[in-house]
Amino acid sequence: MSTQITLPNGFGYVPASLVSLGWLLCWQTFLVGKARGRAGIAYPQLYAEAAQVKENPSAMEFNCTQRAHQNTIEFAPIVTVSTLVFGLKCPHAAAMMCASFVVGRVIYTLGYKTGKPAKRVPGAVIANVSTMGLLGSATYAAYRLWPSA
Repeated sequence: MSTQITLPNGFGYVPASLVSLGWLLCWQTFLVGKARGRAGIAYPQLYAEAAQVKENPSAMEFNCTQRAHQNTIEFAPIVTVSTLVFGLKCPHAAAMMCASFVVGRVIYTLGYKTGKPAKRVPGAVIANVSTMGLLGSATYAAYRLWPSA
């Protein structure tokens, strides 16, 4: 038995928006590497220790940049799955929400990497609203896609 899936018009925007998430993660990886070098934090140390932060302001910037990247990685599976599922019902809206998440994460990263964590908040709000919108919409789409008895 096979099932045929017909993708809705405009579904091509969905993978395009998800590719932008991939580029975001690559950019963040690059920023972490630069911040690591400025702070002098050797591999495999994941974060600068408190003493290192005390003696070198670049160490705090490294920690914040690293955290921005890690936090985005934590959200990436939720955003990816939600974008794909919601995209099966409303591809344009799904792609826009995913793109909004990416824009929010760029703003989040630019604020956070300053070493002043409070500057991450505007981007966090944009990204988190987008994430919740995607997750809620994907839940509804999954319900609508559920086969009837």
